[in-house]
Amino acid sequence: MLKLARQQILLGQSVGTKAEAIALLAGKLTEAGLVEAGYVDGMLAREAQHATYLGSGIAIPHGTTDTRHLVKSTGVMVAQFPQGIEWDDGQIAYVAIGIAAKSDEHLGILRQLTHVLGDEQAAQTLRTATDEETIINILTGASEAKEVQFLTLADFPADDRDQLLLGAAARAKSAGWGDAAMVSALLASEPAYLGEGVWLARANVQHTASAQTGWVLATPSSALSAGELPVSALLLLCAADASHLPQLENLAKLAAASQLETLTGGEGLAMLQSGPASGLSDTFTIINPHGLHARPGAMLVKVAKEFESDIRVANLDGSGEAVSAKSLMKVIGLGVKCGHRLAFRAEGADAEAALKGIGAAIAAGLGEGALS
Repeated sequence: MLKLARQQILLGQSVGTKAEAIALLAGKLTEAGLVEAGYVDGMLAREAQHATYLGSGIAIPHGTTDTRHLVKSTGVMVAQFPQGIEWDDGQIAYVAIGIAAKSDEHLGILRQLTHVLGDEQAAQTLRTATDEETIINILTGASEAKEVQFLTLADFPADDRDQLLLGAAARAKSAGWGDAAMVSALLASEPAYLGEGVWLARANVQHTASAQTGWVLATPSSALSAGELPVSALLLLCAADASHLPQLENLAKLAAASQLETLTGGEGLAMLQSGPASGLSDTFTIINPHGLHARPGAMLVKVAKEFESDIRVANLDGSGEAVSAKSLMKVIGLGVKCGHRLAFRAEGADAEAALKGIGAAIAAGLGEGALS
């Protein structure tokens, strides 16, 4: 979780080059006791490998894996450059977030930042802000509407549909989406049968500032039935607002296309968000020891952009959200770690070639060398 305090924000900075900006941030990280003095060399080496500009005027300089031993504690420093700095090939950064990460915590930070990327209004506000609180609210998403959340409960050891519903309700409650009263109301209700073994239960969450809309996809560890109807998956919707309507529309489309059974597979949440499947698909496992940080993430996007097909990717070991494989901010936002499975779907004339190219690039280590 990206948490920022006023003392971590450096307003109105002015330097001439990217290297000077990195030196400034490294110095502040050192002063804060987060890193040893030599960490700046790792940050500069990372830039030499691949520029860390993300988009929307934001760069995220950080060290290499070889300099992680210099990190005392994970943390960040944020510098605002109102005049802008050319970060890479004409890309201008107005805010640079210096990251010190002992392990893969920076992936979570990058994921949180994706709500800003692509938002030109947010980029302009970051550039012109004159107080720390404005920058903190934008970078942490405090001023943003909450997105729908997605959770899975796979292979749950349930003896019947009600136990599967109880497991899903408990998962939602532990995520803070509801309380004990919500669980009791769900158990007293009757889920709706959608077809193909898929059931839908709904809980209305009291609308408050902290209320969250989310879905839980629960699958049983063994075959179940409710009366004469099969139970292969149960969807629990916790609705705090109307942000779930796109997923309900996709459910209707999946039912019309007789593709509800796809919800029970590894791409279940991706199907809930994207609707009926089309094109070709394949799944690959990330072997990079530190997951998809800036460099391998950029390499994956580069490969995807070589093809004309529309290419979507979902992290089956993450949220399951399907995003464009041609968007660096979206790919990084998946929070991919070593061993995570990425499900790709390509639609277009060169879809088959695209999946083969992506698979080969992942097997080759995405620019970090053959790792297996």
